Amino acid sequence: MARASKKPAGEERKAINLALQGGGSHGAFTWGVLDALLADGRLRIEAISATSAGSLNAVALADGLRRGGPEGARQALAGLWQAVAAAGRLMPWQAPWLEAFMQGWQRALPPEFSPQHWWAGSLLQAFSPYQLNPLNINPLRQLLQQCVDLDALRRALPLKLFLSATNVETGKIRVFSGSEITADAVLASACLPSLFQAVEIDGEHFWDGGFMGNPAIFPLIYEDVSADVLIVHVNPLVRRGVPRTAAEIANRVNEISFNSSLMREMRAIAFVTSLIDRGKLAPADARRMRIHSIRCDELMAAQAASSKLDIGWAYLCELRDAGRAQAEAWLAAHVEQVGKASTVDIRAEFL
Repeated sequence: MARASKKPAGEERKAINLALQGGGSHGAFTWGVLDALLADGRLRIEAISATSAGSLNAVALADGLRRGGPEGARQALAGLWQAVAAAGRLMPWQAPWLEAFMQGWQRALPPEFSPQHWWAGSLLQAFSPYQLNPLNINPLRQLLQQCVDLDALRRALPLKLFLSATNVETGKIRVFSGSEITADAVLASACLPSLFQAVEIDGEHFWDGGFMGNPAIFPLIYEDVSADVLIVHVNPLVRRGVPRTAAEIANRVNEISFNSSLMREMRAIAFVTSLIDRGKLAPADARRMRIHSIRCDELMAAQAASSKLDIGWAYLCELRDAGRAQAEAWLAAHVEQVGKASTVDIRAEFL
């Protein structure tokens, strides 16, 4: 549903940068956040640093902006996730025969148990994508071709884009930007090694950027853009209670691992800020970053790990609506602080 912009006529929009996490289908939460920010109209996005599903959102938003401004970006994001849901109906774990086969003993299992996702997860643990998919068919490539004109986007980028991937052999982060924003770069950023073969670019091989930057903040520090960075979280920082089952333990290990690089960057930002505050570092020699955050740990912690494979339209819309609500609440509470001060206590939240 279209929403009227809240920006008064003639008022300059505030510049901000976005940092978008990855997390499979949970990236639909980010879709909702972006939709609310674009509809609100009080912020102007200067740059986006993104990883994995965040990278898909980033290129769709940028291409939509190029074609039709904020409303075009909203339409492009909706089209992307509609295409994701449509592609999901072709996945083997969505097959009706599997549902019928498992239905008989579903009643004896916990209500959150998904036979399709259990089947998919078991298969991915037993076999690598080199065994399951020797022809290296990647449905994300067709999805990108359908939803985003990357050639046109590279020629007329409406904002700065930074997409992170992890070099398989060196373990170093690679940030793609400008003319490097190709389909391969997006696929590299979203290359979960259990699902896809490593993506080769210029003789190097890459996996999902979330291992080393989820998302990377440093490109937004080094570039000549606003000092305001809004992080859109998909992986919960806090999960109360100690995991007991093997699935719960694996899920929490995954969350901690995919948040670790962000936590380290936040520690570095807090350290530099403290040096500036204590007069140990001249403001002219370092940037005071203003950090903002949209997250919903309660919602994300309630999702089973397997739900990142759930690309049913109803589930994606549920996450979108949650993201939209969180963004609207953040705008109501904090948009006036953009350009003035952080709205996140970095030490309390990340250190």
